[in-house]
Amino acid sequence: MRAEVHQVADGTYLVHGNNVNWVILKDGSDLTLIDTGYPGDRPGILESLAAVGGSPEAVSAVLITHAHNDHLGSAEYLRATHGTPVYLHPAEVPHARREFLHQATLGDVVRNAWRPGMLPWAAHVIKVGGMEQHPVTAPEPFPTAGVLDLPGRPVPVHTPGHTDGHCVYHLPEAGIVISGDALVSGHAVSRVKGPQLLPCFFHHERGEVLASLDVIAGLDGDTLLPGHGPVHRGAVRAAAEQARDRAGRKYRKPARS
Repeated sequence: MRAEVHQVADGTYLVHGNNVNWVILKDGSDLTLIDTGYPGDRPGILESLAAVGGSPEAVSAVLITHAHNDHLGSAEYLRATHGTPVYLHPAEVPHARREFLHQATLGDVVRNAWRPGMLPWAAHVIKVGGMEQHPVTAPEPFPTAGVLDLPGRPVPVHTPGHTDGHCVYHLPEAGIVISGDALVSGHAVSRVKGPQLLPCFFHHERGEVLASLDVIAGLDGDTLLPGHGPVHRGAVRAAAEQARDRAGRKYRKPARS
């Protein structure tokens, strides 16, 4: 599968890889790469950088929303080969080193095999290296608080729950929120279209996921670039509220008669 590069704003690109997205921010000839897909997405990563007129050498830093295998895939390659710093929330740094793993297990997949699309998705994950571990040898916490001095001027916002150190990235001037897996617009195992939460078994702590929706709702923006699914146009607050409403209807216990 070839990477699909979509320009969503001036200097901002959403790239669809193998059932996962990453984002490229461009300022002149310099780039910021947010997430790096599955290990098998490396050709797509390189292809997408070239498609926006860049190269691995032009990437000032890799920012990671969270250290799951489908977002961390080529981070260590870029760090080790090109000296690219890899930045995460401090709570996610040991996760990226694989001192622990907050990720759905094989048992979770088996227990959820009844879901439409689950088995094809699981086979796909294996094919693109999603069961492999590619830890980042020397991940770094964000060098400063607030806006980062990188192309696109992204602002990390801590949104724990999917993992302890999950972050979304806010581009206030562009009105864009890069939401990782805290808020998505689709997934291979979901038949729902539009803003939603991933199924519960993907999350480390679902209660915190719901609380983080409030944080996302407080970010000013009208464009959502999720870790899974297409770009979503519309108020970010409304998208977060829609995801919360869907989660509530999905998991609400029936009333006793």
